[in-house]
Amino acid sequence: MDLYSKIFEVLFPVFFVIGIGYYLGKKNPKIDTNFITNFAGNIGTPAMIFYTVTTTGITLAVFTSYFFYALVMIGGFSIVGLILLFILKRDLSMELPPMILPNTGNMGIPICLFAYGTEGLGVASAIASVIILFHFTLGVFLAKKKFSFDVVLKSPPVYAIIISILFLYFNLDVPVFLENTTFLLTYATIFLVLMSLGIALTRFKFSLKDSIILALGRVILGPIICILIINKLDLNGFAAGVLLIQSAMPSAVLNYLVGSMYSPKKIVDSIASTIVTSTLMSFITIPIVVFFALKYFN
Repeated sequence: MDLYSKIFEVLFPVFFVIGIGYYLGKKNPKIDTNFITNFAGNIGTPAMIFYTVTTTGITLAVFTSYFFYALVMIGGFSIVGLILLFILKRDLSMELPPMILPNTGNMGIPICLFAYGTEGLGVASAIASVIILFHFTLGVFLAKKKFSFDVVLKSPPVYAIIISILFLYFNLDVPVFLENTTFLLTYATIFLVLMSLGIALTRFKFSLKDSIILALGRVILGPIICILIINKLDLNGFAAGVLLIQSAMPSAVLNYLVGSMYSPKKIVDSIASTIVTSTLMSFITIPIVVFFALKYFN
């Protein structure tokens, strides 16, 4: 019974805040979330990356290890995603990002924090760093079918990842004022972005028929691929549990934002459908994955 109570304690805060956003979005369809998007992208997410990487006790060895494991995981997602898209006769480039870039930041980080504490937070951030980096490199390349260094150079989260790694490499102490500041920004960002996700769910138009297979691939095949990787690499402990939880996250909303800038409307609508359907499905699948993570990787 303690395990079931733990799952409730882990997931209720996250789903509750998403629910607040959904309620606000339904009550006021014109509510403006541009502030949240700009704040999260330019200030909140970089602060969250820096805080979670440099102040949670994670070592450079652990960070680089799980950075690498996340790359392997994305490789597995890509193979499955390409197979599904090929079978469904969909665009192999523009519709791949929702399959391979899950919501490891907005949803994954707080869930891992509540499941495994600050240690889990550091590992979750290492994995999320890979996904964020890929959004602004591979994600843009697949949507635009052309690589753009400008997008990378104008991305504050990328600089936050680099600075965080330098702090780990040189074993630098984070000044107290900087730790306190990024602490406040981190938890403000988690709340605002989760609420923004709830609002976004009221706005995206989606077709269950067109997106159900891709959504199932994201939230069900994702964890299965991760379990195979965990077994093959003989991973264990809480860090393996964090990797498993992160693999089960639905498609990230950032896929939609990137797609809307570079892809045709038909593709963008398909991406939105996959995001909404996978997010709704994840309310069922994530509790199951968290159960297994807490039971077998502690």
